[in-house]
Amino acid sequence: MDVGFLVFGLAGLLTLVCFMPPLAGRLKLPYSVLLAIVGCLLGIIVHVHGWAPSWIGDFLDSLERFEISSETFLMVFLPVLLFETALSMNVRRLMDDIGPILMMAIVAVVVCTVVVGVTLDAISPYGLVVCLLLGAIVATTDPVAVVGIFREVGAPKRLTTLVEGESLFNDAASIALYSVLLAVLGGHGELTASGIFNDFIVHFIGGGIAGFAMGRLACFLFAWLRGFPTAEITLTLTLAYLSFFISEHYLNVSGVVATVIAGLVVGSTGRTRMSPTTFEYLSSAWEQFGFWANSLIFLFAAMLIPKLMAAADWQELALVAVVFVATLVARAIVVFGLLPLLGLTRLGTKVSRPYKVVMLWGGLRGAVSLALALAVTEQTGVAEEARQFIAVATTSYVLLTLFINGISLRPLIRMLGLNQLSPVERTIRNQALAVALEDLQGKTEEVAKTEHIGTEVRERIRSVFDASLTSVHDGQVSQMTDDQRVAVGLAIVAQREEEMFFDILKAQIVDWRMAETLLARAERLEDAIRLGGIPGFERAIVADVRYSTGFRLALRLHYLFGFQGWLARELGQRFANLMSKRSVAQRLIVFAREQITPLLGEQATQRIVSLHQRRLDLIENAMQALNLQYPSYAQWLQESYLGRVAREMERIRYRDMLEQFLISGEVYADLMSQLKSRWAHIDKHPPLDIEMSAAELIKRVPLFEGLSADSLRAISKLLKPRLALPDQRVLTKGRHGEEMCFVASGAVAVHLPDHTMIELGSGEFFGELGLLGEQQIMPDVTSLGYSKLLMLSSRDFHALLARDEHLRERIQLVAKQRLRAIEVWKQFSQANAASVPAPAPVAAPSPAQAAEAAEAAGASPSPVAQASRDAQGARDAEVSRDTQGHHDAEAFRDTQALHDAQTSQEARAAAAPGDNDAPDSPALGAPGIVPR
Repeated sequence: MDVGFLVFGLAGLLTLVCFMPPLAGRLKLPYSVLLAIVGCLLGIIVHVHGWAPSWIGDFLDSLERFEISSETFLMVFLPVLLFETALSMNVRRLMDDIGPILMMAIVAVVVCTVVVGVTLDAISPYGLVVCLLLGAIVATTDPVAVVGIFREVGAPKRLTTLVEGESLFNDAASIALYSVLLAVLGGHGELTASGIFNDFIVHFIGGGIAGFAMGRLACFLFAWLRGFPTAEITLTLTLAYLSFFISEHYLNVSGVVATVIAGLVVGSTGRTRMSPTTFEYLSSAWEQFGFWANSLIFLFAAMLIPKLMAAADWQELALVAVVFVATLVARAIVVFGLLPLLGLTRLGTKVSRPYKVVMLWGGLRGAVSLALALAVTEQTGVAEEARQFIAVATTSYVLLTLFINGISLRPLIRMLGLNQLSPVERTIRNQALAVALEDLQGKTEEVAKTEHIGTEVRERIRSVFDASLTSVHDGQVSQMTDDQRVAVGLAIVAQREEEMFFDILKAQIVDWRMAETLLARAERLEDAIRLGGIPGFERAIVADVRYSTGFRLALRLHYLFGFQGWLARELGQRFANLMSKRSVAQRLIVFAREQITPLLGEQATQRIVSLHQRRLDLIENAMQALNLQYPSYAQWLQESYLGRVAREMERIRYRDMLEQFLISGEVYADLMSQLKSRWAHIDKHPPLDIEMSAAELIKRVPLFEGLSADSLRAISKLLKPRLALPDQRVLTKGRHGEEMCFVASGAVAVHLPDHTMIELGSGEFFGELGLLGEQQIMPDVTSLGYSKLLMLSSRDFHALLARDEHLRERIQLVAKQRLRAIEVWKQFSQANAASVPAPAPVAAPSPAQAAEAAEAAGASPSPVAQASRDAQGARDAEVSRDTQGHHDAEAFRDTQALHDAQTSQEARAAAAPGDNDAPDSPALGAPGIVPR
């Protein structure tokens, strides 16, 4: 065929397609139905066009010479349709309903194939394999035909997601069954359930893995193409075709699944890897590609309908009616029988009855079914009667679904009320309308005054606003409960938060890695509000400051093998994430006060602000712990953040000057070059040095002062550095007797059995009693803030004491003091339990008593404790001379000090309960407690 006529025919078809959308709107017909009608007419006219003028005749001749094969449909049009649909889907919404989607995409295809095959085999002479093959062909649904109707009538987003998700994956299931059955029909295989199942699993899962790998590779390559939008969009187009072709012809897996997964990967993570403006252009570009592919594939497929239906007889058409009923029955079995059972499991979610009715009736078939039927007619190894039957039955069935289901689907959705807003949404709609109209009415009045517009015109325009405001009868948000208003407001703020994070990505204030994390957290927060309301938000903001999975793994490797590099990078990433979240959280509070108040009222806004203020406090607490431990890195982060903001404002300023023709393009390019050079230093991330060298940390422990250089080197080989996180349990009951710890920097809290708490700071140690065989008291120890510890195992502890006599004496002295305090505490507890029938209030201890008690338990001596001990010693000596004796006085003093310390700690715990809230397991997500 001449290339010129080929281009002429395609251009003519696209010109015809341009007028289809407005014509479908005027005729109140689904777009796919109109395309099918026009395609059938073209298929008839191309054979009888002797009456037409020469240029129309040449156009119809070019269409008649088009060699439309099934491979053209599957290789040229199908990848674009699949990728475009996947690219526009919200992956998180898809995963929320992944159970029902896979049920409809896989199980429904199998059920439809079996039901249609067995039914036709019982009443037709074509054989079971032919009937099953027809069932597999008609099992695939067309997303474009259904979703177009959903969008026209305003169907709920979840219903659209369910139908789109089903149509994305059921093509793969249908084509996999089709391939196996066609091979059996051609004599190249056997019909066994295990063979079909294994082949399907390999094709489906293998295609998913291949698509994911190629999608991630494309996202990596976007970094190389950053700044060239045309190249980035072209890469997505080639990805759609390459993922399909490579998977089908080289990997022998499902190209459909590979293309779908690749599109989902690019749609979910690609926007953070592309240049800021590319993703905005990408959606428009792929919407255009999808429009072309869908229109052409429907026209070409419909043009084949007259040819395929030419030899149809009444018996075959009667069987088509049976196929139509059988597919509805099969779909009803899945929708009303299996979906409720799936809802009882963790994979299932509840699907309402109106949704089920629309899903049952909305299984329209389209171009993919026609392409598979056309492929059967091209198989010479299949009997002529079987090919003719499959072609006629498929074509007729597709037309029935388009003209019966497609035309009646819109009225069905309206009858079920799925195109209507919920009462809450309607109230918010009316309130938003009232707020907007009142604001616009005032601005219109100002324009009228400025432009000196006449009074009569102004009155007419004012009457339009007044009539619209009057028509809003239920616009008062007082009809909603307080919790409903707050939940709606939180959802609005959550959506705004996601856009804010995307804005700071476009402004290059954060890189794509951080942007992916921030956007994922924002989406999870929005989902928590949508599913759990206010309690869901409260749980989500606590989870939001927890450490990531990567951080947990890095910390575990640090504990097991001493690796520090990954942990330092994760700490730096957490630092930067918290800073970005704090900035956005502050702006969200301002947004809520300014924008939510007119919409939902002052009371609801105050609760929303209060909830977000609590979230801001959690972020501030987590950041404060990091700031105290790593002040230099915190200062650099602030400098980098402010520098990136200044760079973006400078870039915007130069762009505005260029658009206002204040500077030329050459001057703009030079200014941008200088800007890049001026702010280059803020993109260089310095590593966060966690300083975990044992040789350096032991210098901070007073216990090791005065030891020889050889002894310090030997000790540094035995001690294992460890970073303890805020509120993390350092030494639990199960670890007593296995290791001891030295606090190099930071502080830890020792939780005693009598519910008191003692803080140990830099230079202190704990756990030595367990190593010395004392197992009577095994307190929990938690870290206050980020603490740098030195861990010593039991074996190394005894080896160290045997090697260094001076160090052994120091440790044994402290251990003896602590053991004496424990013994006195036990004696006092027993005596108190025997003599006091009921607990009585105890006077508040003096600071000296509390300090002395802390020293008795192992804390560092302080001047207050020293003065208290001297004074108390003099009093004890006097008591000893007059009444009892020196030892009794000493026991009384130690006992009273411990009792006073208990009272002091209980009073402090009552005043600040959050300090003593230790989680049952390492609380890697709890807010940091500032070391004291």
